[in-house]
Amino acid sequence: MLPFLAVASGASVATLYYNQPLLLEISRTFHIGSGAGGVIAVATQLGYAAGILLFVPLGDVIERRLLMLRLFAAVSLALIAAGLAPSFWILVAASVAIGVTASVTHIIVPLAPELAEPGQGGRAVGIVMTGLLLGVLLGRTAAGAVAELLGWRAVFLVAAASTAAFVPLLAWRMPMMPPAKPLAYRAALASLWDLARQQPVLREASAMGFLVFASFIAFWTNLAFFLGSPHYRLGAAAAGSFGLVGAAGALIASPAGRLADRYGPRATLAQGLALLMAGWLVLWIFGYHLAGLIAGVAVLDIGMQTMQISNQTRIFALSRAARSRINTVYMIAFFLGGAAGSAISALAWSRWGWSGVSIWGLAMLALACVRHAIGSPRSNSAPQPTY
Repeated sequence: MLPFLAVASGASVATLYYNQPLLLEISRTFHIGSGAGGVIAVATQLGYAAGILLFVPLGDVIERRLLMLRLFAAVSLALIAAGLAPSFWILVAASVAIGVTASVTHIIVPLAPELAEPGQGGRAVGIVMTGLLLGVLLGRTAAGAVAELLGWRAVFLVAAASTAAFVPLLAWRMPMMPPAKPLAYRAALASLWDLARQQPVLREASAMGFLVFASFIAFWTNLAFFLGSPHYRLGAAAAGSFGLVGAAGALIASPAGRLADRYGPRATLAQGLALLMAGWLVLWIFGYHLAGLIAGVAVLDIGMQTMQISNQTRIFALSRAARSRINTVYMIAFFLGGAAGSAISALAWSRWGWSGVSIWGLAMLALACVRHAIGSPRSNSAPQPTY
Protein backbone atom coordinates (compact mmCIF):
# COMPACT_ATOMS: atom_id res chain seq x y z
CA MET A 1 0.00 0.00 0.00
CA LEU A 2 2.84 2.46 0.66
CA PRO A 3 3.84 2.84 -3.03
CA PHE A 4 0.19 3.27 -4.01
CA LEU A 5 -0.29 5.92 -1.34
CA ALA A 6 2.88 7.63 -2.60
CA VAL A 7 1.42 7.87 -6.12
CA ALA A 8 -1.95 9.08 -4.84
CA SER A 9 -0.38 11.77 -2.67
CA GLY A 10 1.81 12.92 -5.55
CA ALA A 11 -1.18 13.22 -7.89
CA SER A 12 -3.19 15.23 -5.40
CA VAL A 13 -0.49 17.61 -4.24
CA ALA A 14 0.64 18.35 -7.81
CA THR A 15 -2.62 20.22 -8.34
CA LEU A 16 -1.34 22.96 -6.02
CA TYR A 17 1.73 23.65 -8.11
CA TYR A 18 0.58 23.43 -11.71
CA ASN A 19 0.00 27.19 -11.70
CA GLN A 20 3.54 28.21 -10.72
CA PRO A 21 5.27 27.89 -14.13
CA LEU A 22 2.14 29.35 -15.75
CA LEU A 23 1.97 32.62 -13.83
CA LEU A 24 3.68 34.70 -16.51
CA GLU A 25 1.39 33.33 -19.25
CA ILE A 26 -1.71 33.82 -17.09
CA SER A 27 -0.65 37.40 -16.33
CA ARG A 28 -0.36 38.09 -20.06
CA THR A 29 -3.75 36.51 -20.81
CA PHE A 30 -5.58 38.73 -18.32
CA HIS A 31 -3.31 41.78 -18.86
CA ILE A 32 -2.14 42.08 -15.26
CA GLY A 33 1.26 42.68 -13.69
CA SER A 34 3.52 40.02 -12.21
CA GLY A 35 2.67 41.11 -8.66
CA ALA A 36 -1.05 40.60 -9.33
CA GLY A 37 -0.32 37.26 -11.02
CA GLY A 38 1.20 36.04 -7.79
CA VAL A 39 -2.29 36.30 -6.23
CA ILE A 40 -3.12 32.96 -7.87
CA ALA A 41 -0.33 31.20 -5.99
CA VAL A 42 -1.36 32.91 -2.75
CA ALA A 43 -5.03 31.94 -3.25
CA THR A 44 -4.08 28.30 -3.79
CA GLN A 45 -1.94 28.18 -0.64
CA LEU A 46 -4.63 29.87 1.48
CA GLY A 47 -7.25 27.48 0.11
CA TYR A 48 -5.02 24.57 1.00
CA ALA A 49 -4.64 25.80 4.57
CA ALA A 50 -8.43 26.15 4.83
CA GLY A 51 -8.96 22.67 3.40
CA ILE A 52 -6.51 21.18 5.88
CA LEU A 53 -8.43 22.84 8.72
CA LEU A 54 -11.85 21.73 7.44
CA PHE A 55 -11.21 18.26 6.04
CA VAL A 56 -8.03 16.71 7.46
CA PRO A 57 -9.45 16.38 11.02
CA LEU A 58 -12.16 14.21 9.47
CA GLY A 59 -9.47 11.53 9.18
CA ASP A 60 -9.89 11.01 12.94
CA VAL A 61 -13.71 11.11 12.63
CA ILE A 62 -14.95 9.07 9.65
CA GLU A 63 -13.86 6.26 7.34
CA ARG A 64 -10.98 7.61 5.29
CA ARG A 65 -11.38 5.85 1.95
CA LEU A 66 -14.80 7.43 1.33
CA LEU A 67 -13.44 10.83 2.37
CA MET A 68 -10.55 10.48 -0.09
CA LEU A 69 -12.88 9.45 -2.93
CA ARG A 70 -15.07 12.51 -2.45
CA LEU A 71 -12.15 14.93 -2.28
CA PHE A 72 -10.48 13.52 -5.40
CA ALA A 73 -13.77 14.02 -7.27
CA ALA A 74 -14.06 17.57 -5.93
CA VAL A 75 -10.53 18.62 -6.87
CA SER A 76 -11.19 17.39 -10.43
CA LEU A 77 -14.19 19.72 -10.70
CA ALA A 78 -12.17 22.64 -9.30
CA LEU A 79 -9.46 22.06 -11.93
CA ILE A 80 -12.07 22.12 -14.70
CA ALA A 81 -13.35 25.45 -13.36
CA ALA A 82 -9.79 26.85 -13.45
CA GLY A 83 -9.23 25.67 -17.01
CA LEU A 84 -12.45 27.29 -18.22
CA ALA A 85 -12.24 30.48 -16.11
CA PRO A 86 -13.36 33.49 -18.23
CA SER A 87 -11.81 36.10 -15.93
CA PHE A 88 -8.90 36.53 -13.59
CA TRP A 89 -10.99 36.65 -10.41
CA ILE A 90 -12.93 33.51 -11.35
CA LEU A 91 -9.54 31.83 -11.80
CA VAL A 92 -8.56 33.06 -8.33
CA ALA A 93 -11.77 31.58 -6.89
CA ALA A 94 -11.12 28.28 -8.69
CA SER A 95 -7.56 28.31 -7.31
CA VAL A 96 -8.94 28.60 -3.78
CA ALA A 97 -11.23 25.61 -4.50
CA ILE A 98 -8.28 23.60 -5.85
CA GLY A 99 -6.36 24.31 -2.66
CA VAL A 100 -9.29 23.40 -0.40
CA THR A 101 -9.94 20.03 -2.05
CA ALA A 102 -6.28 19.11 -2.61
CA SER A 103 -6.05 18.82 1.18
CA VAL A 104 -6.81 15.12 0.54
CA THR A 105 -3.01 14.81 0.39
CA HIS A 106 -2.81 15.19 4.15
CA ILE A 107 -5.44 12.58 4.77
CA ILE A 108 -3.16 10.19 2.86
CA VAL A 109 0.17 11.01 4.53
CA PRO A 110 -0.78 10.13 8.15
CA LEU A 111 -1.78 6.65 6.96
CA ALA A 112 1.88 5.79 6.33
CA PRO A 113 2.94 5.14 9.96
CA GLU A 114 -0.12 2.92 10.44
CA LEU A 115 1.23 0.59 7.75
CA ALA A 116 4.80 0.55 9.13
CA GLU A 117 6.55 -1.87 11.45
CA PRO A 118 7.42 -0.52 14.93
CA GLY A 119 10.42 1.78 14.75
CA GLN A 120 10.02 2.22 10.98
CA GLY A 121 7.69 5.23 10.99
CA GLY A 122 10.28 7.54 9.48
CA ARG A 123 10.93 5.11 6.62
CA ALA A 124 7.18 4.79 5.89
CA VAL A 125 6.69 8.55 5.91
CA GLY A 126 9.74 8.84 3.65
CA ILE A 127 8.25 6.47 1.06
CA VAL A 128 4.94 8.33 0.87
CA MET A 129 6.67 11.71 0.96
CA THR A 130 8.90 10.67 -1.96
CA GLY A 131 5.76 10.32 -4.07
CA LEU A 132 4.34 13.55 -2.72
CA LEU A 133 7.50 15.51 -3.42
CA LEU A 134 7.88 14.05 -6.90
CA GLY A 135 4.30 15.17 -7.52
CA VAL A 136 5.18 18.71 -6.41
CA LEU A 137 8.25 18.89 -8.61
CA LEU A 138 7.24 16.89 -11.68
CA GLY A 139 3.82 18.56 -11.64
CA ARG A 140 5.60 21.81 -12.45
CA THR A 141 7.52 20.12 -15.27
CA ALA A 142 4.37 18.61 -16.77
CA ALA A 143 2.56 21.94 -16.49
CA GLY A 144 5.32 23.79 -18.31
CA ALA A 145 5.46 21.21 -21.12
CA VAL A 146 1.69 21.09 -21.65
CA ALA A 147 1.41 24.88 -21.54
CA GLU A 148 4.12 25.23 -24.17
CA LEU A 149 2.21 22.91 -26.53
CA LEU A 150 -1.45 23.60 -25.75
CA GLY A 151 -1.63 26.72 -23.59
CA TRP A 152 -2.07 27.19 -19.85
CA ARG A 153 -5.79 26.30 -19.81
CA ALA A 154 -5.05 22.80 -21.10
CA VAL A 155 -2.84 22.18 -18.06
CA PHE A 156 -5.80 22.39 -15.70
CA LEU A 157 -8.06 20.29 -17.93
CA VAL A 158 -5.48 17.50 -18.31
CA ALA A 159 -4.91 17.62 -14.54
CA ALA A 160 -8.66 17.26 -13.97
CA ALA A 161 -8.71 14.05 -16.00
CA SER A 162 -5.71 12.58 -14.17
CA THR A 163 -7.08 13.27 -10.69
CA ALA A 164 -10.54 11.98 -11.64
CA ALA A 165 -8.90 8.66 -12.54
CA PHE A 166 -8.04 8.15 -8.87
CA VAL A 167 -11.70 7.91 -7.88
CA PRO A 168 -12.16 4.38 -9.31
CA LEU A 169 -8.55 3.45 -8.46
CA LEU A 170 -9.03 4.26 -4.78
CA ALA A 171 -12.39 2.45 -4.70
CA TRP A 172 -10.67 -0.65 -6.12
CA ARG A 173 -7.28 -0.55 -4.38
CA MET A 174 -7.84 1.02 -0.96
CA PRO A 175 -9.18 -1.02 1.94
CA MET A 176 -11.63 0.48 4.39
CA MET A 177 -9.71 2.72 6.79
CA PRO A 178 -11.76 3.52 9.90
CA PRO A 179 -10.25 6.01 12.37
CA ALA A 180 -8.25 4.64 15.31
CA LYS A 181 -10.52 6.29 17.87
CA PRO A 182 -13.64 7.88 16.34
CA LEU A 183 -14.91 11.14 17.79
CA ALA A 184 -17.33 13.90 16.83
CA TYR A 185 -16.22 16.41 14.18
CA ARG A 186 -16.85 19.37 16.49
CA ALA A 187 -14.73 17.72 19.18
CA ALA A 188 -11.99 17.04 16.64
CA LEU A 189 -11.88 20.71 15.63
CA ALA A 190 -11.99 21.88 19.25
CA SER A 191 -9.08 19.59 20.13
CA LEU A 192 -6.73 21.27 17.62
CA TRP A 193 -6.05 24.12 20.03
CA ASP A 194 -5.48 21.69 22.89
CA LEU A 195 -2.99 19.73 20.81
CA ALA A 196 -1.04 22.86 19.93
CA ARG A 197 -1.10 24.01 23.56
CA GLN A 198 -0.09 20.68 25.11
CA GLN A 199 2.55 19.56 22.61
CA PRO A 200 5.73 21.70 22.58
CA VAL A 201 7.23 19.57 19.82
CA LEU A 202 4.21 20.29 17.62
CA ARG A 203 4.51 24.03 18.26
CA GLU A 204 8.20 23.99 17.41
CA ALA A 205 7.67 21.92 14.25
CA SER A 206 4.82 24.19 13.14
CA ALA A 207 6.89 27.35 13.56
CA MET A 208 9.74 25.75 11.63
CA GLY A 209 7.38 24.63 8.87
CA PHE A 210 5.91 28.13 8.53
CA LEU A 211 9.29 29.83 8.21
CA VAL A 212 10.98 27.25 5.98
CA PHE A 213 8.09 26.96 3.53
CA ALA A 214 7.79 30.77 3.35
CA SER A 215 11.40 30.72 2.21
CA PHE A 216 11.12 27.73 -0.13
CA ILE A 217 7.95 28.84 -1.94
CA ALA A 218 9.52 32.21 -2.70
CA PHE A 219 11.81 30.55 -5.23
CA TRP A 220 9.09 28.63 -7.05
CA THR A 221 6.58 31.51 -7.07
CA ASN A 222 9.06 33.86 -8.74
CA LEU A 223 11.00 31.45 -10.95
CA ALA A 224 8.71 31.96 -13.97
CA PHE A 225 9.07 35.76 -13.66
CA PHE A 226 12.86 35.47 -13.28
CA LEU A 227 13.21 33.19 -16.31
CA GLY A 228 10.86 35.43 -18.32
CA SER A 229 12.90 38.55 -17.47
CA PRO A 230 15.16 40.22 -20.07
CA HIS A 231 18.16 38.36 -18.63
CA TYR A 232 16.87 34.87 -19.54
CA ARG A 233 13.83 35.39 -21.84
CA LEU A 234 12.56 31.83 -21.25
CA GLY A 235 8.95 30.58 -21.08
CA ALA A 236 6.73 28.23 -19.11
CA ALA A 237 8.43 25.05 -20.34
CA ALA A 238 11.79 26.24 -19.02
CA ALA A 239 10.28 27.16 -15.66
CA GLY A 240 8.57 23.79 -15.43
CA SER A 241 11.74 21.91 -16.39
CA PHE A 242 13.32 22.97 -13.10
CA GLY A 243 11.00 20.46 -11.49
CA LEU A 244 13.26 17.77 -12.97
CA VAL A 245 16.21 19.28 -11.13
CA GLY A 246 14.27 19.34 -7.88
CA ALA A 247 13.02 15.78 -8.46
CA ALA A 248 16.54 14.54 -7.77
CA GLY A 249 16.23 16.15 -4.36
CA ALA A 250 12.94 14.36 -3.75
CA LEU A 251 14.77 11.04 -3.84
CA ILE A 252 16.42 12.01 -0.54
CA ALA A 253 13.08 11.63 1.25
CA SER A 254 13.32 7.91 1.96
CA PRO A 255 16.98 8.01 3.10
CA ALA A 256 16.16 11.06 5.24
CA GLY A 257 13.41 9.07 6.93
CA ARG A 258 15.80 6.25 7.74
CA LEU A 259 18.37 8.72 9.11
CA ALA A 260 15.68 10.32 11.26
CA ASP A 261 14.84 6.86 12.67
CA ARG A 262 18.51 6.17 13.39
CA TYR A 263 19.93 9.47 14.65
CA GLY A 264 16.83 11.40 15.69
CA PRO A 265 14.87 13.98 13.69
CA ARG A 266 16.40 17.03 15.37
CA ALA A 267 19.82 16.11 13.97
CA THR A 268 18.52 15.67 10.43
CA LEU A 269 16.47 18.85 10.78
CA ALA A 270 19.65 20.83 11.43
CA GLN A 271 21.22 19.30 8.32
CA GLY A 272 18.18 20.30 6.26
CA LEU A 273 18.41 23.91 7.45
CA ALA A 274 22.10 24.08 6.55
CA LEU A 275 21.36 22.81 3.04
CA LEU A 276 18.53 25.30 2.57
CA MET A 277 20.80 28.19 3.56
CA ALA A 278 23.49 26.97 1.16
CA GLY A 279 20.95 26.61 -1.65
CA TRP A 280 19.67 30.18 -1.29
CA LEU A 281 23.20 31.59 -1.15
CA VAL A 282 24.02 29.83 -4.42
CA LEU A 283 20.80 31.11 -6.00
CA TRP A 284 21.48 34.68 -4.88
CA ILE A 285 25.14 34.84 -5.86
CA PHE A 286 25.12 32.68 -8.99
CA GLY A 287 21.44 32.77 -10.00
CA TYR A 288 22.10 34.89 -13.10
CA HIS A 289 24.06 31.96 -14.54
CA LEU A 290 22.01 28.93 -15.58
CA ALA A 291 24.44 26.48 -13.98
CA GLY A 292 24.21 28.37 -10.68
CA LEU A 293 20.42 28.36 -10.86
CA ILE A 294 20.36 24.60 -11.45
CA ALA A 295 22.84 23.88 -8.65
CA GLY A 296 21.01 26.14 -6.22
CA VAL A 297 17.58 24.58 -6.76
CA ALA A 298 19.00 21.06 -6.38
CA VAL A 299 20.53 21.91 -2.99
CA LEU A 300 17.42 23.85 -1.95
CA ASP A 301 15.14 20.90 -2.67
CA ILE A 302 17.33 18.37 -0.87
CA GLY A 303 17.31 20.62 2.18
CA MET A 304 13.55 21.08 2.02
CA GLN A 305 12.84 17.36 1.81
CA THR A 306 15.20 16.62 4.70
CA MET A 307 13.53 19.26 6.86
CA GLN A 308 10.00 18.11 6.06
CA ILE A 309 10.63 14.40 6.69
CA SER A 310 12.33 15.23 9.99
CA ASN A 311 9.45 17.40 11.16
CA GLN A 312 6.75 14.91 10.19
CA THR A 313 8.60 11.99 11.76
CA ARG A 314 8.62 13.93 15.03
CA ILE A 315 4.98 14.92 15.07
CA PHE A 316 3.54 11.57 13.89
CA ALA A 317 5.26 9.88 16.82
CA LEU A 318 3.29 12.00 19.31
CA SER A 319 -0.01 10.08 19.12
CA ARG A 320 -1.46 7.43 16.81
CA ALA A 321 -5.06 8.34 17.68
CA ALA A 322 -4.56 12.03 16.84
CA ARG A 323 -2.28 11.87 13.79
CA SER A 324 -4.73 13.53 11.40
CA ARG A 325 -5.33 16.40 13.82
CA ILE A 326 -1.63 16.76 14.60
CA ASN A 327 -0.98 16.90 10.87
CA THR A 328 -3.75 19.50 10.57
CA VAL A 329 -2.07 21.85 13.04
CA TYR A 330 1.31 21.41 11.39
CA MET A 331 0.16 21.76 7.79
CA ILE A 332 -2.02 24.81 8.48
CA ALA A 333 1.09 26.57 9.77
CA PHE A 334 3.12 25.19 6.86
CA PHE A 335 0.82 26.50 4.13
CA LEU A 336 0.10 29.79 5.85
CA GLY A 337 3.85 30.20 5.59
CA GLY A 338 3.56 29.35 1.90
CA ALA A 339 0.88 31.99 1.39
CA ALA A 340 2.97 34.60 3.20
CA GLY A 341 6.05 33.59 1.22
CA SER A 342 4.21 33.80 -2.12
CA ALA A 343 2.68 37.20 -1.37
CA ILE A 344 5.70 38.95 0.11
CA SER A 345 8.25 37.48 -2.29
CA ALA A 346 6.08 38.54 -5.27
CA LEU A 347 6.19 42.10 -3.93
CA ALA A 348 9.93 41.78 -3.35
CA TRP A 349 10.37 40.67 -6.96
CA SER A 350 8.32 43.58 -8.33
CA ARG A 351 10.40 46.11 -6.35
CA TRP A 352 13.89 44.66 -5.93
CA GLY A 353 14.12 41.78 -8.37
CA TRP A 354 16.00 38.56 -7.71
CA SER A 355 18.10 40.02 -4.89
CA GLY A 356 14.94 40.99 -3.00
CA VAL A 357 13.53 37.47 -3.35
CA SER A 358 16.82 35.91 -2.21
CA ILE A 359 17.10 38.17 0.85
CA TRP A 360 13.53 37.27 1.83
CA GLY A 361 14.31 33.56 1.52
CA LEU A 362 17.45 33.83 3.62
CA ALA A 363 15.77 35.99 6.26
CA MET A 364 13.05 33.37 6.83
CA LEU A 365 15.68 30.64 7.13
CA ALA A 366 17.64 32.71 9.64
CA LEU A 367 14.54 32.92 11.83
CA ALA A 368 14.02 29.16 11.43
CA CYS A 369 17.59 28.53 12.61
CA VAL A 370 16.97 30.67 15.69
CA ARG A 371 13.75 28.77 16.45
CA HIS A 372 15.53 25.45 16.08
CA ALA A 373 18.37 26.58 18.34
CA ILE A 374 16.04 27.56 21.18
CA GLY A 375 13.69 24.59 20.72
CA SER A 376 13.44 21.83 23.28
CA PRO A 377 15.66 18.81 22.56
CA ARG A 378 12.88 16.56 23.85
CA SER A 379 11.36 14.64 20.97
CA ASN A 380 8.24 13.00 22.33
CA SER A 381 8.15 13.79 26.00
CA ALA A 382 4.82 15.64 26.03
CA PRO A 383 1.75 13.82 27.34
CA GLN A 384 -0.26 11.72 24.91
CA PRO A 385 -3.63 13.19 23.86
CA THR A 386 -6.54 11.38 25.42
CA TYR A 387 -9.26 12.65 23.07
